[in-house]
Order: sequence, then structure tokens, then C-alpha cells
Amino acid sequence: MASTIFQAFSSLIFLFTVLILPVFSTNQSPFGFLENMQGSHKGDQVEGLYELKQYLNKFGYLNIQNLQSTSVEKDDRFDDLLEAAIKTYQLNYHLNPTGALDSSTVSTMMLPRCGVSDIMIDGTSRMRAGQKKMNHPRKSMHAVSHYQFFSGSPKWPLDKANLTYLFNANTSSNATSAIARAFDKWAASTHFTFTQIFLDNSTVLPNVTADIRIGFYSKDHGDGYPFDGPYGVLAHASAPTSGSFHLDADEPWSIGPVADHIDLETVALHEIGHLLGLEHSSVAEAIMFPSVSDGVAKELHGDDVQGIKDLYNKP
Repeated sequence: MASTIFQAFSSLIFLFTVLILPVFSTNQSPFGFLENMQGSHKGDQVEGLYELKQYLNKFGYLNIQNLQSTSVEKDDRFDDLLEAAIKTYQLNYHLNPTGALDSSTVSTMMLPRCGVSDIMIDGTSRMRAGQKKMNHPRKSMHAVSHYQFFSGSPKWPLDKANLTYLFNANTSSNATSAIARAFDKWAASTHFTFTQIFLDNSTVLPNVTADIRIGFYSKDHGDGYPFDGPYGVLAHASAPTSGSFHLDADEPWSIGPVADHIDLETVALHEIGHLLGLEHSSVAEAIMFPSVSDGVAKELHGDDVQGIKDLYNKP
């Protein structure tokens, strides 16, 4: 009996030391600068507005490289372009499209989120444009879908329904288990199956092939999309068939919903959606919604599942 109690206690300690990472203050969020922008509107000049322009550029709402002013990213003026970008953001997130930085807009922008952009570089919204009427049997002809696909609708070959995935060698068993459960949930709702490839000590990682490669990285990790620390960009994944899935190692990850932590399985469900061909959805309840609050766990939504079935023409 004493041995059993000791084992249970040891397991509990393991959960707190490995599964639940240290808590970070939300003041450390890379999006924290937005708090100082609240109340700003067109015509204002506020120190730090250029950081907001960089934020909107990063997620597709501005295209700084193609703007006339080469110093626009350092420009603290609240101009017409910024107002238009904010209005588009507000429409995507079901906010009042005033073009001003009201409290609801700032709070939404500060949420941890996926690193994949929300809208196309040409300004066409991937979260709202091109919504489709469902013509599936037993579906209402007036039902409207909100799922979106990547430009060109890339997808895995129709004869490739089993995808293999591989974790980097330094990935903890707790993380691999959580992400494996996310793969299982997608498998249960789609025509896909997923098979994990395991490494042993004699395996040289670069020589192992898999359809999807998963790893945790900090800051600049060589793919051109550096992470930014706790409560910012949580992860990013590529469209089919690149199979790249990166998570920010500096996030306060948890297994299950825990206050001030980010549920790993929820984020994995979202990024797997990208790997299969889904872009962001404007449905807040959908797993493909771009942002997620700390302490929240989400599941696949009908919009997510229907999106994959539509992309692959599956009933």
C-alpha cells in the first residue's frame, strides 16, 4: 500500500513539473504594446502605432512592402490605410467595424494566436470571402459555411489517406501524447488516418522521412517565421503537402485547460487543420478560428469537419 501511495504521489509531482510549465505574466506578451494603443483613431499620432502596423502586416491586413512609403513601418500616424486594415480585422472577428482601436478590438488582438495569416496578401479575406452554400444531402440549402482553403486549395493526393508524422528527438512524451490525441480526433472525423514514426537512439533524424514533421522551437528557428515568446504566436503549420508543424517552445503549455496556460491539444488540432488544407475560419467556436484564450480547451467543430470533407469531396 505504501508503495502504491508513493507511486501515485510521484506521478502527481511529475504532472506538475513536466506537464504544467511555469506560469508567465500576461504583461510579458509580445502583443502587450497594444494596450497603449486603445482609444486611437484616424488622425491621431501615437508613439508605437508603427508596431500595430507591423502586427497587421504580419497577419495579412497590411502589405507594407508594397506601400509607397518605405518608412511606413516606423510611421506613428493613424492614416487611412491603417483605419481600413483595422476595419477588415474587425469584420473578420465579428467586431463593430469602426476602424478605431476600441477596447474590444484591442482585447481580441492581444489574444494568443496562430502564426498563419488571416487574409490573402492581395487583401481578400480568407476568413469571410468566398463563403459557400452547402448543397450536401440533409443540409439546409440556406446554411452557410465559413471554412476557407489556402490559395489554390492545395491538398494531399486522394490516394494518400494515411499520413505519417514524426516528432523531433527532443519532444517530451507528454507533448507527443497530446498531439497524437489531436491526430486521432481528426482521424475519427475524416477519411484520414495518421501513423506516428518512432525514433530510436541509432536513428539519424535528417535521414528519416515522414509526411509531417513536428517540433518545438524558440525565437528564430530558421524558417523565416520566428516565434515571439509567451502568449504571442503559439504555432504555425504549412499547407499540404509540405508537412511542417512548429510550436513555440517558450509558451506556458499545459495538458488540458489550466488558467494562464495554453492547452497543447487545442493548438495541435488547429495546426493539423492547416496541414490538411484548411485556412482560418470566422466561426469563433471552430478549431480553425485564429486565436485562443489561455485556460481554454476546444474540440473540432462541424465547420472544421465539413471543410475537410468539402476540400476532398468526401461525403
